Amino acid sequence: MAFARCIASVVLTLLVSANTFAQDYPAKAVRVIVPFAPGGSNDIVGRILAAHLTDRLGRQFVVDNRGGAGGLVGTEMVWKSAPDGYTLLVISVAFPMNAAVYKLPYDPMKAFTPVVLLGTGTNGFAVHPTLPVKNVKELIALAKARPGQLQYSSAGVGTFQHLSSEMFKSMADVNILHVPYKGGGPATIDLIAGQVQMSIGSLIVILPHQRSNKIRIIATGGLKRAAALPDVPTVNESGVPGYEANNWWGVMAPAGTPEAVVRKLNAESNTVMALPETRKRLAAEGAESLNVTPEQFYKHIAGEIVKWGKVTRDANIKAE
Repeated sequence: MAFARCIASVVLTLLVSANTFAQDYPAKAVRVIVPFAPGGSNDIVGRILAAHLTDRLGRQFVVDNRGGAGGLVGTEMVWKSAPDGYTLLVISVAFPMNAAVYKLPYDPMKAFTPVVLLGTGTNGFAVHPTLPVKNVKELIALAKARPGQLQYSSAGVGTFQHLSSEMFKSMADVNILHVPYKGGGPATIDLIAGQVQMSIGSLIVILPHQRSNKIRIIATGGLKRAAALPDVPTVNESGVPGYEANNWWGVMAPAGTPEAVVRKLNAESNTVMALPETRKRLAAEGAESLNVTPEQFYKHIAGEIVKWGKVTRDANIKAE
């Protein structure tokens, strides 16, 4: 009986300590790792979230870009970090894509704790203005006339830009050369400079450059037209039926992060993403915010690993 009372007392103490920790969290600055170079979609969404969490919680949420290996450098850094809520990881669809492409040193479904799914947005088929194509059918015709001569940029092997491009190549039966970079920002910069002819990237990254006439978006990758580009057709309706590629962004923490901290971050992040100014900012850039629990986010990641694993096998994509 005494032993049972002792166990109950210990459990109660732990619960009180956990709740107190969550109430006091954050007690210092929080590092938000973006595993890609500045300027990519992870970076844009991560900075929107970090700025608002800093204001709401009274401590700095500092974005730290750690690009490399298609997002694996920064991801492994968070995996090895202390599970105390002070090191977070901004992920995207590249997270399950990496699980499909690489032999990882960690189990993506066990090494991290899902915190929140922030938003989603489709891709856009962007070409340099000098490329003589104005739609997907013309792009396919040009690629078939010049096999292996056209080049597309991506944020790296296994990223959204890479796999969604390879899925297009496979479905359209064209040969376009892949040029990987260390992030969506550098990949877009070289598209604007004309170093590559096209890039199939997140609308949130490339849409501002369309508006300044530095690139031309000829199609989007969702099954329905993007609200930000209602006059631009989808790839699905442009001669490649069944093509669908949507990006998304979320936050993960190292496995073992206290549940009370995860719940607090989830609630605060969902509040931030529901703010009218956040919704307006994302909508203007071709994306939309979400409101998802950690459990729902976990199921979403599991489903994405299955989907992109199939794409990787079908396109015979191998890690470099």
